[in-house]
Amino acid sequence: MPLLLIFFIVCFAASTIGAICGIGGGIIIKPVLDAFHVMDVATINFLSGCTVLSMTTYSVIKGRLSGESHINKSIGFPLGIGAALGGLAGKWMFSFISALSPEKNKIGAIQAICLSIITLGTLIYTICKEKISTHNITNPIICILIGLFLGIFSSFLGIGGGPINLVVLFYFFSMQTKAAAENSLYIIFFSQIANLMASVFTGSLPEFNIFLLILMIIGGITGGVCGRLLNKKIQDKTVDKLFLALMVVIIMINLYNIYIFIH
Repeated sequence: MPLLLIFFIVCFAASTIGAICGIGGGIIIKPVLDAFHVMDVATINFLSGCTVLSMTTYSVIKGRLSGESHINKSIGFPLGIGAALGGLAGKWMFSFISALSPEKNKIGAIQAICLSIITLGTLIYTICKEKISTHNITNPIICILIGLFLGIFSSFLGIGGGPINLVVLFYFFSMQTKAAAENSLYIIFFSQIANLMASVFTGSLPEFNIFLLILMIIGGITGGVCGRLLNKKIQDKTVDKLFLALMVVIIMINLYNIYIFIH
């Protein structure tokens, strides 16, 4: 029971912060659960992905029904299509690399290293973004390719999308923080649902505790509810500061995970 409670708290807190910042929560859930070292990497990937999917599903549907959506369909839809294709590709990449070695800690170390590099790059970009010129891409083919790239990372790393989505949306589409957060969750929704469907149809679901999954999903959805409410009440500058602090914490957790997986 203490472990179940910890998992619920992690999912709730991660999804709350994820909904505020638009990073889906998986970027927090995945490395934190890895740090506990109580499940194999494939199971954590799956549980994290399902939790992120539940939160983003709520956020996307709520945004649509409320009429307060900041998603530009001409950009968001091709990004979503690309993310879905990337979700399938990322799922295949994870299965392929996992099959190369019986030592499952290796795939965990690879994921932690990739997460550290991506998070550090995101941190540097966010600090320097005021000095970086951005673009306003509208070409649907390019949008699909960008979504494909984001979907691969989302699915392979089991993080939903995380900070890399925001950097890409800032740079290629000149989005403001809150608009980028909502569009990021939209992309994560497509990539994670494609990943889950691939797992179901290929029969590659890992063994997991169904009660734990339900508890994590409840944490994800309630966190998404709280995150949306808080997002409306705080300014973009506050979101940016929270985002920067979170990146530092995530880098430290991933460095710890790299050490654990290697040793």
